[in-house]
Amino acid sequence: MIAPLADRMRPTELDDVIGQKHLIGDGKLLRRVIESGQIPNMIFYGPSGIGKTTVANIIASKAGKTLHRLNATTASVSDIKDIIASLDGFMERDGVLLYLDEIQHFNKKQQQTLLEYMENGKITLIASTTENPYFYVYNAVLSRSVVFQFQPVEPPDIAAGLKRCIARLESEEYKNNKIIADDEALIHMARMSGGDVRKAINSLEISVLGAVPDSDGVLHIDIETAEQATQRKSIKYDRDGDNHYDILSAFQKSIRGSDPDAAVHYLARLISAGDLQSICRRLLVIAAEDIGLAYPMAIAVTKACVDSAIQLGFPEAQLPLAEAVIMLATAPKSNSSSMAVWSAVEDIEKTDVGDIPPQLKDAHYQGAKQFGHGVLYKYPHDYDNHYTPQQYLPDKIKDKVYYHYGKNKTEQASKLYWDKIKNK
Repeated sequence: MIAPLADRMRPTELDDVIGQKHLIGDGKLLRRVIESGQIPNMIFYGPSGIGKTTVANIIASKAGKTLHRLNATTASVSDIKDIIASLDGFMERDGVLLYLDEIQHFNKKQQQTLLEYMENGKITLIASTTENPYFYVYNAVLSRSVVFQFQPVEPPDIAAGLKRCIARLESEEYKNNKIIADDEALIHMARMSGGDVRKAINSLEISVLGAVPDSDGVLHIDIETAEQATQRKSIKYDRDGDNHYDILSAFQKSIRGSDPDAAVHYLARLISAGDLQSICRRLLVIAAEDIGLAYPMAIAVTKACVDSAIQLGFPEAQLPLAEAVIMLATAPKSNSSSMAVWSAVEDIEKTDVGDIPPQLKDAHYQGAKQFGHGVLYKYPHDYDNHYTPQQYLPDKIKDKVYYHYGKNKTEQASKLYWDKIKNK
């Protein structure tokens, strides 16, 4: 019986792991911890199929400890007690490494059973979870562990991994065949996986199994085959081409134009293409650029939705994304802050703006006063309404106005307040 391709392709070295370079790339914290040989209790948090178990297996192989594996969906307290009972044995004299998958399914009592042995070092725990550990792992276990967040793998990285899978297939059960997969097909499988490497490899494997060799023994995987393997049709979408930017442009302009129906339509196109990163980035831009100070909480709400989408992955990610899109499309609009910073940057790049006024310069060092730094500065909190007139802009542009209050309720209320304070 041949094991599934995803299992056969499971890396045994960190350099072969697809994605997670923010954790195990050269010089990154988790990699340094693994290479030190002193393994702490750890919790791996992230969606399925992105390398949590793989990295745990690599750690176990390098730790020099006996490895025990448990899945919290099926394990019980007796399974933990069996491991504890073995701790005094000859093979476990240096302690054991316990890999506990889906720890969120363990109740408080089951998790607490491990505490004493985590404390004295006899058990080193590596737990994985697809749920936020700060909600599902009990504080006593959490406080004794380091949490590492794994991210969905980007499509280009997955596509590169699929090419390695093809080479593996050609060296094993397809020695008499040549497998040719179109780049478009590989990228489609990668995007439709939602960052799940295992899902993408399974799509490739079923594509190869269903491919019919031509007269030369070549198995050709095209976009049609990829669509059938993923059960998703590829829309016209070139991530690095004009169509990519056309959709994103229409997406932002629809939100800016306060049309929630069109905005959701273009969101659906981006979702169908599996382009989570572009959606999240553009939503944060829109919240700051187009809604801005008319509804200052928009960026906070959008950030919460974006974080939720990244943690959920597709298909569930579409829910918080839709929430953010409709909220932004129906929110009041203002580009006053955007216009202000763009104008200021333009002056910096094209104009001699002059030096910082001396009263604003750093005065926290001996000898600053002899240069006049900070001498004439007026501390606003010492005055009524925490305000007093003084010059902040350089002399050459002292009368420049970058910010103009938007004609919306929030900014007009702010304008009314400051007009009163500043006696305008």
